Amino acid sequence: MQAPNDLVLTIDGPEGELELRVTEVVAARAVAVICHPHPLYGGSLDNKVVHTLMRAARDQGATVVRFNFRGVGGSQGLHDDGRGEVDDCLAAIAWAEQRYALPVWLMGFSFGGYVAAAAAKRLPVYPQRLVLVAPSVERLPFADLLPLGGECAVCMGDADDVVAPEAVFSLLDQPGIDLRRFAGAGHFFHGRLVDLKNVVEELLSGT
Repeated sequence: MQAPNDLVLTIDGPEGELELRVTEVVAARAVAVICHPHPLYGGSLDNKVVHTLMRAARDQGATVVRFNFRGVGGSQGLHDDGRGEVDDCLAAIAWAEQRYALPVWLMGFSFGGYVAAAAAKRLPVYPQRLVLVAPSVERLPFADLLPLGGECAVCMGDADDVVAPEAVFSLLDQPGIDLRRFAGAGHFFHGRLVDLKNVVEELLSGT
């Protein structure tokens, strides 16, 4: 696999331009789209967990699309409490599918985990992989998305102080969801990003 090629560009989104950062891999086997955490609490495509997901997907042979939700960085528009952000995600996926014509891997962290799951529900073809890290299940109506319509993997630290671990475990410990528990890991996986990357790579590999 040759070295990736990084691109920064904008595309037309539902509320104006969306800022994308694309890590292109030669002879990629998939295109991964990653949703970042809550915009009102500093979330952006530069988040460390998002970057870890990018590296995992890249190292598993995917071209990776990270994007900023409306109102973040170079993306136009205003925050929309998750509703419009799902539309942003669908726009990024549509662009990625048209440009690369590859199977879609969809991933998200925290607020972005809810957005990714909600987008997966609305896609005409369910993602080949759906990986959610510490998805927001209490502040956003995640329960309304169930059942998801396909397989999903969830990575969750049991010491998370932002998203209640027991809320995630009780809601998402069910058939069709591969729930991976990280003992002692907090919301941002401080000191555990290598562990997270390794598990996500395993999940993306399909083994």
